[in-house]
Amino acid sequence: MDEYLEAFVREGEEHVTDLNNALLTLESDPEDEEAMDQIFRTAHTLKGNFGAMGFEDASDLAHAVEDLLDGMRQGEIAVTSERMDHIFAGIDQIEGCLQEIEADGEVSRNVRPTIDDLRAVFDESQADDSAADSTAGDAIEVEAGDRFDSSLLEGADGPLFHVEVDMGDPDMPGVDAMFALEEIREAFDIVDAAPDTEAIEDGEYDRTFDLAIETEAADVGETIAAIGRVDDATAAEIELEADQSADAESDAGDDGGSDVGGSSGKSAGDIQSVRVDVDQLDELHGLVEQLVTTRIKLRRSVEVDNRRAEDELDELDKITSNLQDTVMDMRLVPMKKIVGKFPRLVRDLAREEGKQIDFQIVGDDVEIDRTILSEISDPLMHLLRNAVDHGIESPEEREAAGKDPTGTITLEAERERDRVNVRVIDDGSGIDHDVVRRKAVEKGIYTESQIEELPDSQVAELIFHPGFSTNEEITDVSGRGVGMDVVNDTVARLDGTVSVESEEGEGTTITLTLPVTVAIVKVLFVESGGEEYGIPIKSVDEISRMRPVKSVDGESVVTYGDTVYPLIRLGEALDVPGETRNGEGMLVKVRESERQVAIHCDEVRGQEEVVVKPFEGILSGIPGLSGAAVLGEGDVVTILDVATL
Repeated sequence: MDEYLEAFVREGEEHVTDLNNALLTLESDPEDEEAMDQIFRTAHTLKGNFGAMGFEDASDLAHAVEDLLDGMRQGEIAVTSERMDHIFAGIDQIEGCLQEIEADGEVSRNVRPTIDDLRAVFDESQADDSAADSTAGDAIEVEAGDRFDSSLLEGADGPLFHVEVDMGDPDMPGVDAMFALEEIREAFDIVDAAPDTEAIEDGEYDRTFDLAIETEAADVGETIAAIGRVDDATAAEIELEADQSADAESDAGDDGGSDVGGSSGKSAGDIQSVRVDVDQLDELHGLVEQLVTTRIKLRRSVEVDNRRAEDELDELDKITSNLQDTVMDMRLVPMKKIVGKFPRLVRDLAREEGKQIDFQIVGDDVEIDRTILSEISDPLMHLLRNAVDHGIESPEEREAAGKDPTGTITLEAERERDRVNVRVIDDGSGIDHDVVRRKAVEKGIYTESQIEELPDSQVAELIFHPGFSTNEEITDVSGRGVGMDVVNDTVARLDGTVSVESEEGEGTTITLTLPVTVAIVKVLFVESGGEEYGIPIKSVDEISRMRPVKSVDGESVVTYGDTVYPLIRLGEALDVPGETRNGEGMLVKVRESERQVAIHCDEVRGQEEVVVKPFEGILSGIPGLSGAAVLGEGDVVTILDVATL
């Protein structure tokens, strides 16, 4: 894809995410002027960018969204969830256009029905306002009083109209507005303008300006809208009696307008970040992998007594370590890159399910490797869907249980040293452990006697068992039991863990614990039967000489203090062809958090950082093996997975 087109798509995606989240803020608080201003600016930018890149249909779609939003900004159209549904549908179409542009370089979808729908909502909303004019008159009058000099309005002899003139996106705002005002003056008497006419003719307006016009004509809006340089115009009659009562508010309204204008410039500042091309970043990462491999080769090829070479290798160690840290930092991406789309997801699901949900995100600035971040996007989405569908109860059920009818779901991220904990927390109904026990017996996972001995904490973990679901009814949102096991598998593949805590009636917390970075890990090299293997250092608790072997229930074990550890003889487990040191050799005790076992090997050779390439295809499912790394003179060593060995 052309680099400019790619930059356009990436920027468009960010605008769509910002737009979605600002719309959610506006939906929850229709009086939030800051959100409204951000929404309008973003929609306006999207329209302009699509137009500048030649995607006219997408630009027209963004224009339709912008017009509807502008009606809301001007107070002509009320913000309702039903109208927001139409706007969100328009945003979805815009996002679809961006996806097609990224894939094919063009927009092939027909967006006209969506544009017509948005225009219809706009017209119907204005018609509703007109029908309610007798009660909405005060709003028009206050608006007029906010914008115009009351003394000038009071001096008029005939009917007054407040006309909002939309100039679209003119190339020369001042010149176009000057010619438009000349034509308007030829047809009507302009009593006042906001901003004043000099400012308008200097181009000091943001797409629209307001006029107070004295005329007997009823079609003032249509007449002005028909002027060549005017994109659109809307008119509403001003009633002076109520307008006078709004005088006291007029100054405050003017001040508010100034504040909005001032705030629009606050985003200007120093450049806080730069974009890095992903392909270049991957290339740099590949070079680091090669450098690490070369370092291993060098170290192994140098004689032990070559002091000078050792010093140079130490220097190379420092350089590569610094380079490795730098590249890893460059790969770190804040969580907000993926969580930004989740508020919209929860909002839509909640409306679909008829539930009230307050969705909170905490720690979206926590950074994690971009590969991991990409991989956990779908699992997090599934957890949120589950929390909405299975966790949060209906408003009626929550009230009956003495809860707030609005449930809460929190997505929380925090970093602890080299790990990141991502939690999905809901205050819903929690997991019914008795139902899980019954389902586990029905599915033959456990016998009744076995399941009764399991503590609730382990029973809850059964939700990650393949095909396990306690939901009697299959829904479009979730309920087939397909997904939670995928969540578990995905996190495990990323060298992470999943845990669940749940209390019936109080809610559920699911925690994903993930490494901050991947790929380069430190391993312990061991040998058995002449074959070399690597064990991730994080899995190793203790290394010792071979201990006396005992037999318990026919199984070989060794003891550490009073604790018995099952013994795994590496040569037997992997069926190595060479002869192993059956009664001698070394023991590697695995951390209990990983697995309570001791691994026997012939020799322990040391430790080193290596680039681990995970096995793919048919090799990916072999128990005990997780991947491979290149060593020395191109030799390949297998990296062990102690959990499945």
